[in-house]
Amino acid sequence: MINDILAPGLRVVFCGINPGKSSAHTGFHFAHPGNRFWKVIHQAGFTERQLKPEEEQHLLDTRCGITMLVARPTVQASEVNLHELRTGGRELVKKIEDYQPDALAILGKQAFEQAFSQRGVAWGKQAVTIGATQVWVLPNPSGLNRATLDKLVAAYRELDEALMARGM
Repeated sequence: MINDILAPGLRVVFCGINPGKSSAHTGFHFAHPGNRFWKVIHQAGFTERQLKPEEEQHLLDTRCGITMLVARPTVQASEVNLHELRTGGRELVKKIEDYQPDALAILGKQAFEQAFSQRGVAWGKQAVTIGATQVWVLPNPSGLNRATLDKLVAAYRELDEALMARGM
């Protein structure tokens, strides 16, 4: 079982699609050695050092959190079906309404589009909000995503800088 890392007063909650088999086995988010999440959020400025998956609770010290759209582990996110994503999207909205972080970053354009019945979404800040929470769509840091590390870091840094510009 992988638990959400959520608390009131967060700058950002990163929302993955669903846990991979490595995460399900270890109980930690983004645990697969090929996943670039921990490296990306460090290089983008969210953490002072690169955390290891087993140090995920330290994210709260940096006012960051993690949740997921679907709790069921799979080898690839493409194994998650539309019904699971839509149900997960509704549950995610409830969590975000409860915690009201400054921003919610959904990691994957297709997952966001399917979970929230959207089409043709652009990367970055979305027009939609959940209460006072900004919604962002960022590239998934999975090793299966072809985006370069530099492109991932730039996308995540844009969110960090936008939050800093708003004093968050």
